[in-house]
Amino acid sequence: MSGAGGDAPGAGRAEMSERGTGVSKEGVHGRRPGREAEIGKGLPRRNGRRGRRRGERAMVPDAEFTSYYGLPILNPPSWKTFDIAGYFFLGGLAGAGSVLAAGAQLTARPAAARALKISSLAAIGGSTALLIHDLGRPARFANMLRVMKPTSPMSMGSWLLAAYGPAAGAAAVLDVTGIFPRLGGAATAGAAALGPLVATYTAALAADTAVPSWHDVHRELPMVFAGSATSAAAGMGLVVSPTREAGPMRTAAVFGTALELAAAKLIEHRAGLVAEPYRTGKAGRFMRAGEILTAAGTAGGVLLGGRSRAAAALGGAALLAGSACTRFGIFHAGVQSAKDPKYTVVPQRERLAAADGAADGAGDGSG
Repeated sequence: MSGAGGDAPGAGRAEMSERGTGVSKEGVHGRRPGREAEIGKGLPRRNGRRGRRRGERAMVPDAEFTSYYGLPILNPPSWKTFDIAGYFFLGGLAGAGSVLAAGAQLTARPAAARALKISSLAAIGGSTALLIHDLGRPARFANMLRVMKPTSPMSMGSWLLAAYGPAAGAAAVLDVTGIFPRLGGAATAGAAALGPLVATYTAALAADTAVPSWHDVHRELPMVFAGSATSAAAGMGLVVSPTREAGPMRTAAVFGTALELAAAKLIEHRAGLVAEPYRTGKAGRFMRAGEILTAAGTAGGVLLGGRSRAAAALGGAALLAGSACTRFGIFHAGVQSAKDPKYTVVPQRERLAAADGAADGAGDGSG
């Protein structure tokens, strides 16, 4: 027994020596410098301040973001691309068109006013039809009107459409028929008052989701939608208005294009990583096409639209196509950002790091 017991430590040391390291009664064998575990390295203190003691070294690298089984952290939007991107575009065209129609009526441009009222009615009808098609059943749209929730863009948007649609319809029908002119004027004014909200509330609807490339640009997205809607309505005005009445449409095209492009560039410079989907993939192609078509349509409409009816119509068509491309680009950018975990994780880490830095600064100042 004693012999067996005496051989055990030596055998154990030999076995551990073969493995390179080991621990016996005599101590540690095969120790390699720099392999000691260090406690508390890089961890935040309980009061929120970070600190490192002299001589400490991090032993574990920063974790890489990932998700279970490679699946997205967020569920991508389940909305149908054509339905919702088209809903965005047509709603903007309708709302801004009502504003331009009211302006044309006030400045004695009856042909332009009538054409824009008709186009706004057609656009809001198409927008509502696309929304209902995405919902699946008309009853679902009606069910959204059972409650009014001011904090919900979807709820308020449903009520907005329910109020704007009849006003736009009455403005167009009463103008075409020529009956009840005062009532028609009131309907035109009502549609114009609601028009800016109709043109931009879809931006709030998108930004209210958790989709990074929509939510993180909630300040700039309404400006993009407003500019895009204005350029689309101006394009429609150039297409349907007589040349002699199209002057305000050209001015509106310049304003809308400038606002849209400036807001889009602001997104790229301010939003950081979540702006990347607006420049890459399908979304990037749509956004670039929108910029080119919008700029070309504005240039053609302004420089040639006053002299040539065909040039005005061509420039207006380019503005409409550019606005549609912008709305489809925004939709695809949101989908792309929801599918890739980095657009969710990295901005969160940056915000946490900024908050920790602010806490460190406050703590150092108080000390």
